[in-house]
Amino acid sequence: MSAIPVYTLHRGHLPLLISMPHAGTHIPDELGPRYAPQAHAVADTDWHLPILYAFARDMGASLLIATHSRYVIDLNRPPDDVNLYPGQDTTSLCPLDDFDRARLYLPGQQPDAAEIAQRRSHYWEPYHQALQGELARLRGQHEQVALWDAHSIRSVVPRFFEGKLPDLNLGNNDHQSCAASMAQALLQAARGDAAYSTVLNGRFKGGYITRHYGKPEAGIQAIQLEMTQCCYMEESAPFAYHEQRAAAVQPLLRQLLHIVLQHVQRA
Repeated sequence: MSAIPVYTLHRGHLPLLISMPHAGTHIPDELGPRYAPQAHAVADTDWHLPILYAFARDMGASLLIATHSRYVIDLNRPPDDVNLYPGQDTTSLCPLDDFDRARLYLPGQQPDAAEIAQRRSHYWEPYHQALQGELARLRGQHEQVALWDAHSIRSVVPRFFEGKLPDLNLGNNDHQSCAASMAQALLQAARGDAAYSTVLNGRFKGGYITRHYGKPEAGIQAIQLEMTQCCYMEESAPFAYHEQRAAAVQPLLRQLLHIVLQHVQRA
């Protein structure tokens, strides 16, 4: 198994944890030869999110950032790999294909049940232990805390949705993972910026992290933002970060995080 840490964690002082479970690009050396050539491009990464959200660290937020590719294991899937979107196509806990349905592994090299269990123990569990631990630390200091699950995706992925995805896809599992008032305030603020299209609980309502850890009754408000990558980067290889686009959207991201903080700090 890889010697590279599964995650990096910056501990802040505000009641806000930003999770980036799909930001990692690393594939362990011992797994690399088993992947198909196109898999090594890790095209389905949530590219550059640590750079895009760097301002949040300066604000005082905590940041939990995955280091390994979602092709190794998807940290935002349930450990039992149950489909969170029944009737809709999704990739699995240890994906066998990419967003374009291209095979990730060479013939006969896909992981079996025992290896999936091993990966879950080595990669999935440490990330979630860190997430739980940081939420508990912040909850010990604040009456309420917020969990912001940060994601990005290509704006056009026919496998998962028709046409072009809205730019900002907010999800709180139909108001179960955070207060409806907070979600509506975020939606209103995002819609106030005419440069970006926004939806709440559309195609992406929040994955395992949002749904599992969001417990408003226990003082944890969780919401996911799935952002189209064209807002801040080039969506095709080599997936370059676009400074001008990023600088344009960062003030809105900052505003949204401030709304989240206002909600949990006045509770």
